[in-house]
Amino acid sequence: MKKFPKNFMWGGATAANQIEGAYNIDGKGLSIDDALPGGPERFNIVNKPDFNWQIDPDKYRYPNHEGIDFYHHYREDIKLFAEMGFKCYRFSIAWTRIFPNGDETTPNEKGLEFYDRVIDECLKYHIEPVVTLFHYEMPINLVTKYGSWKNRKFITFAERYVRAVIDRYSDRVKYWITFNEINSALHFSVMGQGLVKSNGADNKQNIYQSWHNQFVTSAWAVKYAHEKRPDSKVGCMILYATMYAYDANPKNQLARLKENQEFNQYCADVQARGEYPAYADSLYQKYGFKFSDLETKPADFELLKEGTVDYISFSYYMSTAINITDNSLPTANGNLVGGVKNPFLKASEWGWQIDPTGLRIALNELYNRYQKPVFVVENGLGAVDHPNEDHFVQDDYRIKYLRQHIKAVGGALADGVDVMGYTPWGCIDLVSASTGQMSKRYGFIYVDKDDEGNGTMRRYKKASFDWYKNVIATNGEEL
Repeated sequence: MKKFPKNFMWGGATAANQIEGAYNIDGKGLSIDDALPGGPERFNIVNKPDFNWQIDPDKYRYPNHEGIDFYHHYREDIKLFAEMGFKCYRFSIAWTRIFPNGDETTPNEKGLEFYDRVIDECLKYHIEPVVTLFHYEMPINLVTKYGSWKNRKFITFAERYVRAVIDRYSDRVKYWITFNEINSALHFSVMGQGLVKSNGADNKQNIYQSWHNQFVTSAWAVKYAHEKRPDSKVGCMILYATMYAYDANPKNQLARLKENQEFNQYCADVQARGEYPAYADSLYQKYGFKFSDLETKPADFELLKEGTVDYISFSYYMSTAINITDNSLPTANGNLVGGVKNPFLKASEWGWQIDPTGLRIALNELYNRYQKPVFVVENGLGAVDHPNEDHFVQDDYRIKYLRQHIKAVGGALADGVDVMGYTPWGCIDLVSASTGQMSKRYGFIYVDKDDEGNGTMRRYKKASFDWYKNVIATNGEEL
């Protein structure tokens, strides 16, 4: 390990739709996430052909409607982050708080005022806000009325939202992220693009069209942020799963190359390099369409070149092993990408394979490919916590996981990688995006709420709270 730089951005990360609650307060509109049921079957429900964004409280629970009520607890929560010593806090702005239906021309002032308060509270404790513009959330009205991100009209609505947000906060926010885990749409397009079976999710051309529209929006956001504040830093954000061929069989090696290009590299290539990669045509051919079938404009490509991101941020939870030669191998669960079980790795309670070395590999691969600073903005262990009678959680398993991954970041620094920071996911317990559960917990702070919505919402420090506090205080020297 190499020593962490003095300006290393230690912190934590959350998302509006998983913590805020207050889903219908102060003018907020309904988002697609408000229509996603809670529970481990949520993805199966959403994948049904008849899913149509209707909220049915008699049939399903919607834990995101309450979240952990950060909307009313943000001062208490940010104070706890400050006690841990956070240098930065990555959070997202809910599009539906700013433009409730998405197609208005005037923003909702009460929504803007809420994020004024959150940002000012961070700055009070010298915590740098790192703000995600689009984090698995968009107005239901836009999806049902205009058909999701595959419709080019989304660019106009999204730019109007970005303009309102940057105009309001750029004096206090230097670091921005455009689209959260933009590449996740390859395997599950509902949260990032608003695509389900009923509006075209099964047609990969729609996913690639949506990506093009998002690339244009991202590039526009980069340019606009730089115009408003020249020292702004705007990053892309991908879900990165380090990929290994299962064995030395050349067929598996080639399959690994292809999967890595399509999942880990394609979106970042366009956003970081400003042009489509050479392998793009082969991807489109696999799905039966050509680039000329996508709706584009000549000005798009100039904008993509002008609006390349300043840094590469990514989530890392697991690696995956690629096999196409042996159908008898057991498969693995994962964060959208599972692959086959890697015999050299253990897995979490949800079957995600734990691989700290894979994070070091990811950091090296990303930095050497793009030559831009990299930022680990999500990493963590989803686990069932068992508090004692005093609501204390002795989460040594979480400490072990994070310690191993922080050591991997230190290893990447020693390799010469320019790593900006590390913000573990779910620094306070929140509703899991993949399962819609509270019981899949990530945080340093326990929130007294269960999967049925019962609990006091009180906050309690876990053992990992003081451990991470010391990690930050010693700048990673004591793990």
